[in-house]
Amino acid sequence: MVLVRPQKASHLGSSARVAKNFGIRRLRVVEPGVAPDEESSRLASGADDLLTAIDRFEDLPAAVADIPVIVATSSLRARGRTRSLALSDLPAFLAEHAGSRTAFVFGPEKSGLTEDELARASALLQLPTIADFPTMNLSHAAAVVLAATRLPTAEPSDGERDSLASAQEIEGMIDHWDRALEAIGFYDTGHRDRSLRDWRRLIAGRPLAERDVALLRGVANRILVSLRRSSPLSALSSPPDNKSKSRRRRRTSDSKVSPASEKKNAISFTALSAESLPWMALRSTSLPCKFRIVPGSAFFESVAPIVRRR
Repeated sequence: MVLVRPQKASHLGSSARVAKNFGIRRLRVVEPGVAPDEESSRLASGADDLLTAIDRFEDLPAAVADIPVIVATSSLRARGRTRSLALSDLPAFLAEHAGSRTAFVFGPEKSGLTEDELARASALLQLPTIADFPTMNLSHAAAVVLAATRLPTAEPSDGERDSLASAQEIEGMIDHWDRALEAIGFYDTGHRDRSLRDWRRLIAGRPLAERDVALLRGVANRILVSLRRSSPLSALSSPPDNKSKSRRRRRTSDSKVSPASEKKNAISFTALSAESLPWMALRSTSLPCKFRIVPGSAFFESVAPIVRRR
């Protein structure tokens, strides 16, 4: 059970007691969270072992990094992007992922979990409170959710199950896709944070098998490799090694480059598409070069808006 920024020490004690009632073995807290005190110890009433062994983390990704199945609780709907569960669906969902470690995440009473925190969930559990008064006491919400985990359900199949990826492995895959999306200009319209959050919900809004994560990382990596290979300046954009620098200095000191040789080695920018030019200029900052586009030409008119935008 993960408590995100709990605001009162009494919540720690009562939540620890509920956790032990239903067999939860570890209690984690996302900072900033209050420290246990005498009142929390009194409310724990036999669950002091959980209370004194609380693990604390600086943020939610760190708190759930080693856990593959993350169930976040909220009175809000999942808006169609993260898998939404009714309370009655919870036993079947857990049976579907039997054998995998599961984290139940509860937000602070006043504000609940943030959009970014909800986006990291495998499923969003909606508590059936009324719209006029949706917020529950932290320990009460925990008791309702954990009690639902003990309800009987159909026996899971005995078929072989794929090992699920941890939240840390999924986050690494999302980071890989972030770089791929950046490379293809997906974020050019702005709103990068929101776009990445929606992408995370789309891809990681459910438990993922390790083989699924490996496949998705492979696709992202192929995008990056293909872009590097397709760049007309890819061979020139890499910094030269020391031997290359030494050879170039010797050639320069021995003789000047002839106009014919200069023309032979020139890059023909007229062969480039307008869309590729600014991208190459940004990717090739280590390459000293000059080029001129005639104002008023069709090529100039197509390139100018792209240059201004980037």
